[in-house]
Amino acid sequence: MQPFASCPAARLSAVRGILTDIDDTLTANGAIAPAALRALHGLNDAGVPVIAITGRPAGWSEPFALQWPVRAIVAENGAVMLRAQAGELRRDFTQDADTRAANFARLQRCANAVLAELPGTRLASDSPGRLTDIAVDHSEFAHLDEAQIAQVVALMRGHGLHATVSSIHINGWIGEHSKWTAASWAVHTALGEAFAAEDWLYVGDSTNDQLMFERVPLSVGVANIRRFVPQLNTLPAFVTEAERGEGFAEVARALLQARRLASARA
Repeated sequence: MQPFASCPAARLSAVRGILTDIDDTLTANGAIAPAALRALHGLNDAGVPVIAITGRPAGWSEPFALQWPVRAIVAENGAVMLRAQAGELRRDFTQDADTRAANFARLQRCANAVLAELPGTRLASDSPGRLTDIAVDHSEFAHLDEAQIAQVVALMRGHGLHATVSSIHINGWIGEHSKWTAASWAVHTALGEAFAAEDWLYVGDSTNDQLMFERVPLSVGVANIRRFVPQLNTLPAFVTEAERGEGFAEVARALLQARRLASARA
């Protein structure tokens, strides 16, 4: 990872928009950092679209989709897209209602197996808002060590689920959606254009951002990603000096400054 300060201004000025994780990238302890919220407003005012992609549930994400100046929030690792339209919330899903109902039953069986077979585990506190996945808490209100986290992941995968680890939760779901498919879906649906990874910047902080680090050339980790470096096979191209929302704000300031410089030269 190179220091984000070394990212060329010409590269930043050409960015179409920003894709970002939420937990520990925009937020700390579940609340958005003031600097990150100011950054979102600054990007919106400058015409830079921001799409957030998170493992958090749809229920948790809904108020933020209405309150934050983002084009969309894709929740539950790519399963549910939330958009504010004329002050109302629109929900879109990757799966139809019958598929979601069948998968929900399978997910609950897996969740019950995790709790029964792995002592010390507990479901995430936001579980009641989850529509298409399950989440086990490892660092938000509970603590699991690396061995316990690996056991949860293995059990989920043994039940036929996809499983990833965020900065706070272990998420399990059924289906081929991911943060990568979420990016393409959201850009096409919210902006009406094809998604070209080389035109976007991605900001994240943990192992469940790794697919985006692999596939979005201009990827940035906020400084707290260093916690997860031993578990990452692919690192982001750059890392900010600041952590969490302050790190996101660092990215936004640099991008907006690069655009202003490019505009002044034009």
